[in-house]
Amino acid sequence: MKTSLAYPRVYLSPGDFHFATEPTRISTVLGSCIAVTLWHPQRRIGAMCHFMLPNRRIRGNRLSGKYADEAFEMFMLEVESHRTLPGDYEVKLFGGGEMFPRHKTALVSAVPDMNIEAALQLAEQYHLNVTAQDIGRTGHRNIVFDTWNGDVWVKHKPLHQC
Repeated sequence: MKTSLAYPRVYLSPGDFHFATEPTRISTVLGSCIAVTLWHPQRRIGAMCHFMLPNRRIRGNRLSGKYADEAFEMFMLEVESHRTLPGDYEVKLFGGGEMFPRHKTALVSAVPDMNIEAALQLAEQYHLNVTAQDIGRTGHRNIVFDTWNGDVWVKHKPLHQC
């Protein structure tokens, strides 16, 4: 087997989505955003999104990975196009950290919680098997997802309040 350095690497910025059919390392950095990983253990294919908000008020012509509901639709389109079933995938959820706990406003405090709720609700709606999660609290997370084995590495840096 090749070392992880030999596999393609993809970095997700906020709003990005990537589905890999070959061994790939997908990474991102999260604050209040959420990353969702899907991995098919038999086929060893998988995807990750980095969404920023639960939904948008006015739907566009194209799906956008910036929004939880649309990112999950993108997952389902890939699941269908690869002739697999949603329940065949292991799903992991990350992020939703409060980034400004000392500067609480209704909107700043609500975004991480709304993102977490959307991710959990959509996973249930699509009958996805959530096998792991590291969500909430404060601070940011670095996420690395290896599609060749389904491993997700998380480095969480919480904010310390004085």
